[in-house]
Amino acid sequence: MNVNGSWPVWIVLVMTFAFSSFCAAQAQGEESGDARWFSVDALNAGLGEAPDDTSLATPRETIRSFLALTEDEEFDAAAHMLNLSDLSTDEQAERGGQLAMQLAEVFKRGEWLNVSNLSGRQDAAIEDSSGQNPLAGEPRRDIEITSLQADGEAYDIRLGRYRQGEQDPVWLIMPDSVAAIPVLYAVYGPSLLEEYIPKRFKTSFGMLMIWEWLAIPVFLLVIGAVGWGVYVLVGLMANWLPGGMKSIFAGRIKVPMALIVMSLITQMLLDYVVSFSAVATTTFRVLLIAILAWGVGTIALRFVDTIMLRMTRRLVGEIDDTKPRDKRRLLTSLYALRRLIILFTVTAVSVYVLGQIQLFETLGLSLLASASVIAVLVGIAGQSVLGNILSSFQLSFAKPVRIGDLVMFEGQWCYVEGIFYTFIRLRVWDERRLIVPVTYFVSRPFENLSVKSTKLYRSLELTLHLSANIALLREKFLEFAKEEENVVEHHKLLCYVTAQTGTAQTVTCYLMTSDPMAGWTSEMNIRERLMTYIRDNHPEWWPREVVVISHQDIALGKSQAKRSVSSAEQEAGNSAGDSEEASASE
Repeated sequence: MNVNGSWPVWIVLVMTFAFSSFCAAQAQGEESGDARWFSVDALNAGLGEAPDDTSLATPRETIRSFLALTEDEEFDAAAHMLNLSDLSTDEQAERGGQLAMQLAEVFKRGEWLNVSNLSGRQDAAIEDSSGQNPLAGEPRRDIEITSLQADGEAYDIRLGRYRQGEQDPVWLIMPDSVAAIPVLYAVYGPSLLEEYIPKRFKTSFGMLMIWEWLAIPVFLLVIGAVGWGVYVLVGLMANWLPGGMKSIFAGRIKVPMALIVMSLITQMLLDYVVSFSAVATTTFRVLLIAILAWGVGTIALRFVDTIMLRMTRRLVGEIDDTKPRDKRRLLTSLYALRRLIILFTVTAVSVYVLGQIQLFETLGLSLLASASVIAVLVGIAGQSVLGNILSSFQLSFAKPVRIGDLVMFEGQWCYVEGIFYTFIRLRVWDERRLIVPVTYFVSRPFENLSVKSTKLYRSLELTLHLSANIALLREKFLEFAKEEENVVEHHKLLCYVTAQTGTAQTVTCYLMTSDPMAGWTSEMNIRERLMTYIRDNHPEWWPREVVVISHQDIALGKSQAKRSVSSAEQEAGNSAGDSEEASASE
């Protein structure tokens, strides 16, 4: 205390801070206590006593008891699992059983409800041994069972934990969810067809009811017949249309169009004619979403392919290297655009399907926890596919080869006919097709004969006798080459002796051709004409063997000839004597 009798300032500040902390702690303690449940003065006073054989201590037990009671058609007893506090006491007794019946029908047809997935703890705390969920171990006083769509709006069915006075807390369907039951029942309730089904067929048999086991095969047959009719109708339409892009497009969308109509008809029947149990309905809806998305995406791709085909025929025509480089570059870019459209379509369809079936909400945090493991497994399993896809984009954008280029790949002349996601299609000169993985193609050296110009320098060889007149032969070569249409740049025509042996010489002629395939034909033509000229006019130019005979060989040959004549005469005389002796004896 100072001289004036007042407290020091720092003491006043410390006391103020301590008092504020104490009040905040008290408030936090009260709030944490209320966070475990909702305190109410009364619960369902108009329903009377709750059944003794039911347990409402945990979310799992509440829903299990509700489903068991409604299965036995004890709807008044099942009404005790609903918080009817928004209704008056008289309305609770009057409408409680009806609301319970309607909610049971919504559970049957709305979404397949797995009770085992609900919390079995009284406080509904999240159990997460991995420690990745920040809310693990925290008590909850309301949880979501399911979320359903009706008239374009989402309605949640939630359980809340309520405590009346000093009684034990119980889990009940929350009032907001109870208020949405009539709206959901109008959408997910029994169809008009079920009113005419005998009651004995409405008993459960396994996961479905008896009438559903009988109706689903008939349902599928009807849908299949509709799809077949659409397939035939679109095929007839393709035949009726005049030949061209419209007819080609109509002929290529028969299957996806049939699937789209089948999915739409099925959806309409499920909405207005017949409604199956949640297991069958959920399965049908997931399949319908996937089929519808696939059909729409396939038709979009077929449309893009048809446009590309028209542009290819109009701008490029036959795929070879005789077309200008700009057109071949355009076609390569179109193929790259097609792959980008496919990638975008597949991604959009996948996201749409996953969003519609609410896959991420179903898997929840467990999917996120295992996402890294899945990514590693997918990366390892699809390494080859992903490598091919990336290599195809590399080829399409870097353009070391273009559609229509003539390449020499592993000793074969091939035209690049198409660059796809995982492979390249090459057309060999003899009309065979080589299907080569993209990564294999880019990892092997290849010769692009069309990368800058289609012109190619070719050569032909002739083996002639040493006496052949090269100047005359050169004149004939120049004459024949200039008459060939595909021989260009005549100033580059050459004809020289490139090799010599003791008896022959090799003459090589060089010519520039407009493109490799035409150059091969020109080379063959010129070779044939030169050979014909030599054969008809100078046959002595053909190479021949030269034999040198010495005087000793000539003398030796004469002596051998004389000995041969003497031997022949002697043999002739012996034969005559034998003939005379034979005549005398006779």
